Amino acid sequence: MTHCGSGHLTEYGYRWEIESGYRSIKRFMAATTSMDFGLRFFYFAFACLLYSIWRAVDLLVQVELTGEYEHSPIVTADNTLTLLKKETGIG
Repeated sequence: MTHCGSGHLTEYGYRWEIESGYRSIKRFMAATTSMDFGLRFFYFAFACLLYSIWRAVDLLVQVELTGEYEHSPIVTADNTLTLLKKETGIG
């Protein structure tokens, strides 16, 4: 029974990564005061897409530079957002 309980604790420990992910996604969201659900959902979905692209680019850069993947990013969200603003003028 103890072994089964420790497995659940290990799984619960991964929840922190999920919470951190949502916090990071918020950084990619456009600010709005609109009450339109469709617009707010679009902003969230677009932020999720940008977040996923950032994580994928970071993974590829880490593997190329170090040969392995660590969870702490080399390409930061701030760097990514700055580049997006510079290249697109959005933000």
